[in-house]
Amino acid sequence: MQESENENSSSYLWLILLLFIAVLGFRTYTYFEQVPIETENAALYEKPEISAKKECSIQKNSRVKVLKHKYNWVYVKTDKNKYGWMGSWMISSDYKVPINSISEATIVIDAGHGGEDSGALSIQGKQEKTYTLKYAKQLAEKLRKEGARVYMTRSSNETVSLSKRPLLAEQVHADAFISFHFDSSPQNNTATGFTTYYYHKDNGSLRLANDINSQLTSLGIDNRGVDFGNFLVLRDNTRPAVLLESGYINSARDFSMITDSNYQNQVTSDVVKGLKLFFEGKDENTVISNNS
Repeated sequence: MQESENENSSSYLWLILLLFIAVLGFRTYTYFEQVPIETENAALYEKPEISAKKECSIQKNSRVKVLKHKYNWVYVKTDKNKYGWMGSWMISSDYKVPINSISEATIVIDAGHGGEDSGALSIQGKQEKTYTLKYAKQLAEKLRKEGARVYMTRSSNETVSLSKRPLLAEQVHADAFISFHFDSSPQNNTATGFTTYYYHKDNGSLRLANDINSQLTSLGIDNRGVDFGNFLVLRDNTRPAVLLESGYINSARDFSMITDSNYQNQVTSDVVKGLKLFFEGKDENTVISNNS
């Protein structure tokens, strides 16, 4: 009887081992994936970065073995035994690197206005461009601490054309685009609150807007919700993109919040929380678009 039990136990252990080997083999096969190159401008780069040194071009219809990925880049071995990094979009438009956390994401942050474009003015004549840059820099710092790759459309008081802002998101194949602005009403002190704008519904922008707005719940001014916004930086952007009007700059009450360090910290921290929801794929939206 004891011998039979030992044999059953041994068989059970062997079965577990075989299942483990099978699963490991499957994971290894899927991880070291061989894929055909379906684009004309594929190339190997020294680092996973568009500004990195280009090592060599890769011909269309050749095959590469994907060894690992970082952000939206993959490290590959070619069929000619060369190794290097290439943008996942260089393989084909259908090939996607899974982005399941903020630490794997590529994010573009847009500080509205700048340089010759002052943006809206406060009652005291303070310029919108000053505060959009302050918020953008603070968000960039927090996202980098989370491990995200961050690009900024501007990092100083410089003039950047509207068209170049979404173009940057396209060039780096950003997983999210966040634009900071501050609203202004025709008459001083006649409006208050913040609004989260999106343009495209079907590229993730609406979901991104809902995820971020759902976290903006304790700022001390009215949450005006998620709304459609026909802004060029959103309209010309195929990446998930939102524009945040984080208060009315010509409202004395809102402006006192906009310039407050606690409010700035709360806004940028809440945006990080919303981005985490977006990338982790959690369905925790509490705000619905006014135009859905």
